[in-house]
Amino acid sequence: MLFNSYSFIFLFLPITFCGMFFLGRHSHRLAALWLGVASLVFYGVWDARFVLLLVASIAFNYGAGYWIGLRHAAGAQRQAKLTLILAIAANLALLGYFKYANFFIAAIGQVLGKHYPALDLLLPLGISFFTFTQIAFLVDVHRGITREYNFIHYLLFVTYFPHLIAGPVLHHKQMMPQFANRETYRIHAEHIAVGLAIFVLGLAKKVLVADNVAAYASPAFAAAGAGHALTMLESWVGALAYTMQIYFDFSGYSDMALGLSLLFNIRLPINFDSPYKATSIIDFWRRWHISLSTFLRDYLYVPLGGNRHGKTRRYLNLMATMLLGGLWHGAGWTFIIWGGLHGFYLMLNHGWREWKTRRGWSDGGRLARWCSGTLTFVAVVIAWVFFRAESLPAAHTMLQGMSGLQGFMPHAWTPSREALKVIVPCMLLAWLFPNVRQMLIQYKPAWEDLVGKSTPAPLPQGRLPHFLSWRPTPLRAIGMGLLFVWCLDSLTKVSEFLYFQF
Repeated sequence: MLFNSYSFIFLFLPITFCGMFFLGRHSHRLAALWLGVASLVFYGVWDARFVLLLVASIAFNYGAGYWIGLRHAAGAQRQAKLTLILAIAANLALLGYFKYANFFIAAIGQVLGKHYPALDLLLPLGISFFTFTQIAFLVDVHRGITREYNFIHYLLFVTYFPHLIAGPVLHHKQMMPQFANRETYRIHAEHIAVGLAIFVLGLAKKVLVADNVAAYASPAFAAAGAGHALTMLESWVGALAYTMQIYFDFSGYSDMALGLSLLFNIRLPINFDSPYKATSIIDFWRRWHISLSTFLRDYLYVPLGGNRHGKTRRYLNLMATMLLGGLWHGAGWTFIIWGGLHGFYLMLNHGWREWKTRRGWSDGGRLARWCSGTLTFVAVVIAWVFFRAESLPAAHTMLQGMSGLQGFMPHAWTPSREALKVIVPCMLLAWLFPNVRQMLIQYKPAWEDLVGKSTPAPLPQGRLPHFLSWRPTPLRAIGMGLLFVWCLDSLTKVSEFLYFQF
């Protein structure tokens, strides 16, 4: 089930909302169970067969976490660590089978010069997200950070429908206190107003912006995949269109998830913080898909040694982390190269910062920040080419065009001109305007706001133009209503979220 569908907006959401708060008047436990079961229904609408897989994964990891906690309490550290290793291996084996089996079969066949038939596998939606969420839970239990003995809360923690399909990757400490809070199960008018506003703004990002700009990205990458040469203008139009599409698609989903969750008085962690405003690749990864980059840092980069064993080891750890991050996104060489490019960017970025510090250079003024931001954006666009391309030859064709090797202007540049009329406003929207959280920061819509944790981007509340700072006024309510109707009119051309495939 998609957030941008009539069945979700007019059937699933109202029934789930009313059921939770009706039961919450009588039993918090029943209300939490209702929300967990509703989340399983939300997942099962796509393919009911995988509900059993999800429930089995939840039961296994809950049992493993429970056992690790018991072994810790009994002082049996070796048994606890062995259980952790076996449980993580089982989770990765499940993920690897569904997501990477055919990739490795094809890779082995290429090395041996043989052809092995691919397995008939369908990738379960959200498997990367619920697997990583549960691995983080197991590691936190082993570290003594958390314990969980309430199975209903754990079921809800993993299946909670706003995050289940495409994140964010959740942590136990972020959600369990909210599930245990009595106020969660009582209707709050302010949360409903703010949550609906965030949902509508996220829906508009998806159906009015991302889906429309996708019409200019897909033809360029399809032509490159078919081996057709593209001029510099055509290839850059395609690359920039996809750069805007994936941003507004994924950030739109994240906003919708944030708003939907607030309807239920639960705050999700922020997953995007205006990443195209970043002035370095380091800054970019603090803003883009924040929950994943935090997971990779805390559960992969740091355990590998982080920056504790010298520069060479640090750079190797950075590269290994980003290569695995690329592989997490998809089973293909294009994703691995995308991750490797970002690993290389991060190595250069850290090296530049160290060299600049040794020479006593400052960060420069506004012009320096503008130049570094432009360079960062171009580097991100180039990497997106590999992320989007269907194959390495297709990516090579796109990059050839972007470099000008296939000419600069097409014979008829009207399509590109029309595309730029859509792409340029999207870029200005991403660069110059505040994000949704910043527009509603006084209402503390995210988990970070609830606990007083700041994010990299400065929050310009007080400096925002009046019309961009959201408040529950009649005029704004009318504007949100009209925007919602416009979005509903666009749902006839429903498209899936890009991150569903990851």
